[in-house]
Amino acid sequence: MPIERVERLIHLIRDEKVMLDSDLADLYGVETKVLMQAVKRNVDRFPSDFMFQLSKKEFNDLKSQFVTSSSWGGKRKLPYAFTEQGVAMLSSVLRTERAIKVNIAIMRIFVQLRQIMQSNEKLSKQLENMEKKYDEQFRIVFKAIQQLMTPPAKKQRKMGFDAG
Repeated sequence: MPIERVERLIHLIRDEKVMLDSDLADLYGVETKVLMQAVKRNVDRFPSDFMFQLSKKEFNDLKSQFVTSSSWGGKRKLPYAFTEQGVAMLSSVLRTERAIKVNIAIMRIFVQLRQIMQSNEKLSKQLENMEKKYDEQFRIVFKAIQQLMTPPAKKQRKMGFDAG
């Protein structure tokens, strides 16, 4: 299963990386209603931090992000979104060989995405630290340049006689 395909199916909703029920069903090779029947038979395994139903606004916002949203256009029910933990839990309720392989692939992709995000955070912090360090060094350089560019103060001649 191509990683890029699965990555495209991961959405950020409610500050969570999630996958929609219809996308998961497609990956598992089952109908969405079959997937959701399995979930509903085991609803106690899917608390709200594992799975939630999208609001109408969330669904419309998601649809508006995609040009080819016609496959979502005729839905009668709002889709369910599964977090990483919810996707992992699906492996316990869908026991086909394909479901197991797909779950393993999805879990690996979630881990890769988390590693990439952590790597980006580290890189951002390093850049920020470098900026602070170099800002201080450049401040000293700019101050020295300003001093060099500032003409020396002209000595004013004293008026009158020097008594000394």
